Amino acid sequence: MDVVARHLAAIDRLRTRDLPVGGAGHHTVELGTGQGPRPAAEDVHALREAIARHLGARWGEAPPWGQLTLRLRLARGEEIPEPWATLCLRTDELDVWQAEEVWLAVGVADRDEADGTRLLATVTRTAPP
Repeated sequence: MDVVARHLAAIDRLRTRDLPVGGAGHHTVELGTGQGPRPAAEDVHALREAIARHLGARWGEAPPWGQLTLRLRLARGEEIPEPWATLCLRTDELDVWQAEEVWLAVGVADRDEADGTRLLATVTRTAPP
């Protein structure tokens, strides 16, 4: 099984997990990392794009959601629901779908250089703001 197929299978497993009622109400998993020089980070971004193409074929194509507006809203003191508040601080853009009864977001957390580059997948019942 290639890396894209493995990550798609992990996303499918994530979508079938029970989401807590109240509290967190979402699950975020790290699908992979890119440590080290820029080519590794570029590989993680290319992997996100490949996964987005497959998921777009399932649930419809959608442009990536830029996170700058949410960061500005947070900075102004607006309350942004989780997991969207945390995701906007960790990612510059997300690929987002309403996948049956949950929202699914895939993005690259690369805003903190000390933390490396991480491919994330999140499921939640909370619609994006």
